[in-house]
Amino acid sequence: MSKRSAADDQTEGQAYAKVSGKAARRDDAVIDEMGEFEDAWEDEIESEGEAVDVDADADADGGADGMDVDKVLPAIEESEEKPPEAQAFIPGTHVLGKDEVLEPDDTVYIMRHSMNVSWPCLSFAVLRDNLGDERQRYPAVAYIVAGTQADRASKNELSVYKMSSLYRTQKRGDDSDSDGEDNEDDLDEDPVLEYRSVPHDGGVNRVRAQPLPPSSGLPLVSQPYYAATWAETGKVHIWDIRPLIESLDTPGYSFDKARTGKPTFTINSHGYAEGFAMDWASSGGANPSALRLLTGDIHSKIYLTTTTPSGFNPLSQPFTSHTSSVEDIQWSPTEPTVFASCSADCSVQIWDVRTRGRQSATGIDHAHESDVNVISWNRSTAYLMLSGGDEGGIKVWDLRSVKSKGMLFRVSSPVAAFVWHSAPITSVEWHPTDDSVFVASGADDQVTLWDLGVEQDDEETGATMNVTPDGDREVPPQLLFIHQGQKDVKEAHWHPQIPGTVISTALDGFNIFKTISV
Repeated sequence: MSKRSAADDQTEGQAYAKVSGKAARRDDAVIDEMGEFEDAWEDEIESEGEAVDVDADADADGGADGMDVDKVLPAIEESEEKPPEAQAFIPGTHVLGKDEVLEPDDTVYIMRHSMNVSWPCLSFAVLRDNLGDERQRYPAVAYIVAGTQADRASKNELSVYKMSSLYRTQKRGDDSDSDGEDNEDDLDEDPVLEYRSVPHDGGVNRVRAQPLPPSSGLPLVSQPYYAATWAETGKVHIWDIRPLIESLDTPGYSFDKARTGKPTFTINSHGYAEGFAMDWASSGGANPSALRLLTGDIHSKIYLTTTTPSGFNPLSQPFTSHTSSVEDIQWSPTEPTVFASCSADCSVQIWDVRTRGRQSATGIDHAHESDVNVISWNRSTAYLMLSGGDEGGIKVWDLRSVKSKGMLFRVSSPVAAFVWHSAPITSVEWHPTDDSVFVASGADDQVTLWDLGVEQDDEETGATMNVTPDGDREVPPQLLFIHQGQKDVKEAHWHPQIPGTVISTALDGFNIFKTISV
């Protein structure tokens, strides 16, 4: 983001200089016999650059009678001073002045769009579609599922959104059309946001969609596509959202409300304790259609729900190693029985569902100084895990170095730690294919992109890379990009089929963007 002064749009000073009010006036011009007028000021209008000796003329023409002659002021030259250049706004180093506003630098975005919704959505999930993988053409199309946080419980909804007309961002001063050819990718049009909704009992704390195999499209319309919602009522609802997607893509299609208008299944294992932690996994192997859903509540309990040919089966015995609210859960990308969780007890725990007693197998007891809000398990390099804390810190863990329970001096250290955000971390997520890149969001209104593969090279640059020119704040060399403009960002996710594209949700709506950095 860059900043500019609102005063830049105003011109300082006057366009022309004023003549002194004390100067004597000339006598009125005399009309001659021909009726023509003599220009009283004609002999004082000179061509540009011509010097006039006013005193000499006055002595020769009228100095004897004492007539005063106005002096000719030099020509006012237009200032060639350029307006101040826009500066990159660095949070924590720069502070907006009274007349300054943030405006995006569109030269660093390939695509950037903002969309407002009726009610804030604290959580959403990106949905796979049938438009193919590795998409590079514009306008782009994206689908998400989200739940609302309305002012009254009866107004809440679960909605499937279709974002379309996502054109490439136009650059200021872009002359790409000078060749006379119209580029449909670069049309300057607003995005279109369509949605289909069903009523939801209470506000939605978190939404997660069932995983689909890589490079696969949507299930057939007759097959279910599940999304789970953690409600503030303490219930976890499972919905079939496949008909909602179909109604967005097929004109005239009317979905069966008996199938979609109410939850397919409701998990009551948590009683009236609400929660936020939730993650799906596919069993894979011989039964790829079998699903597993983990849910964690504010009373430190985690429950597992599985699927059978007859439907969903919630298991009654909880996992109970945490001592405070469970904030996030992630299944292992390689081991179908292993998952990780983080909690307000400052720890990250690793579990195996086959373990008797439902206790964690290992973990990091003091992962952060305060609540551990979010975690993300690397899909490409399975021993790497991200965590984000309430203090604003982001840490990278090598799970190979995490010691088992019962070992003496069970202390683990992160392989990398970043303190950039100035408020609680609300979301972290590894890039779906690049194992060194991740996105993070915070309550400080920032969405940041990071690359662990970037290393500091002082010898090449001749200066310290992680220090700003003013020396006010260290900027980690791994920090690639800062996206701003939203208020109180809650979640940010990569789109798995549009490389480098990030979608974020905040109190003021959704952003979808792709930068030149990733």
